[in-house]
Amino acid sequence: MNRKNNDAPLKDLVDKLMKAYNLDGRMKEMNIVNNWEQIVGPAIFRRTESIKLNNRKLILTLKSSVMRDELIMIKTELIQRVNEFAKEELVDDIWFS
Repeated sequence: MNRKNNDAPLKDLVDKLMKAYNLDGRMKEMNIVNNWEQIVGPAIFRRTESIKLNNRKLILTLKSSVMRDELIMIKTELIQRVNEFAKEELVDDIWFS
């Protein structure tokens, strides 16, 4: 079988489809949630109850008020870690609850 000039690799087609249905951003959000332990390490991961990403804000619900206070002090570093993992600026702010 010969490939026609207008054929595109499957990856390109999937990427176009994801963008057309606005799913590419959601996939990036899910990638952050699914890799949270890798991003922040096991200590923070174990104390995190839920993670949501909404309007460029990462919303974390934590099990420990002490951990929340510690993370507030390194908030800028956490934003940087998340964005480095995503390889783009996905998060501007973090809210803790």
